[in-house]
Amino acid sequence: QVQLVESGGGLVQAGGSLRLSCEASGRTFSTYAMAWFRQAPGKEREFVAVINWSSSRTYYADSVKGRFTISRDNAKNTVSLQMNSLEPEDTAVYFCAADRATAVITTTPEKYDYWGQGTQVTVSS
Repeated sequence: QVQLVESGGGLVQAGGSLRLSCEASGRTFSTYAMAWFRQAPGKEREFVAVINWSSSRTYYADSVKGRFTISRDNAKNTVSLQMNSLEPEDTAVYFCAADRATAVITTTPEKYDYWGQGTQVTVSS
């Protein structure tokens, strides 16, 4: 069992930056692919970024490519999302997720086994 706890959300002006963190419990964190998803009011949960267990592979949604960076520290059981050049369209609840499968990385939320409770990010114009 893995528990995920996100932090770092808040209110920021357009063009600003935020750094989200997700701390995981459990000794198998280093074997999981980790991802960030987000959900805006009235919209479905959407993929943001994913990183494989060794940090050798990352993948981003087109909407955040070049602005967001996902990283992880297996020694500290954490995964982070650095968000720069934020836009009002980035306003959402951001969720951290863990996928036990190690062969591939996926953008499909149904493939993820564990989820955090989410952290609110609000970008004002």
